[in-house]
Amino acid sequence: MAKLKFEDIDKIKEKVRKETYVREGEAKAKITVHMGTCGIAAGARKVMSALMEAFEKQGIKEVILTTSGCAGLCSKEPMMTVEIKDQAPVKYISLTAEKALKILEEHALKGNIVKEFALAVGSETIA
Repeated sequence: MAKLKFEDIDKIKEKVRKETYVREGEAKAKITVHMGTCGIAAGARKVMSALMEAFEKQGIKEVILTTSGCAGLCSKEPMMTVEIKDQAPVKYISLTAEKALKILEEHALKGNIVKEFALAVGSETIA
């Protein structure tokens, strides 16, 4: 996989933002990849790129993919949060691209929490 440049991240961010706006209100789940400096240093770009590629290949429209800053647990990065409507959010830690793809398939698309990678359930709400 090619190394991402800052320009690539800006393009990805804009693309995801447009897709998110289009899908708001219709999605059944939301994945937030935490991309603070600590997350990026730990590999969050690879996680985000793998998820974006999966969304593109599979034509996933029912899940929102977005980013946020640091989640406050820098030693556990890369992290992402999965939120399913009417359920407590789940925070996943120490991710790789492969782990993130498994979480996408099992939790975001099928509704089954991947307990082996989860840190916590709850503490955040779906807006």
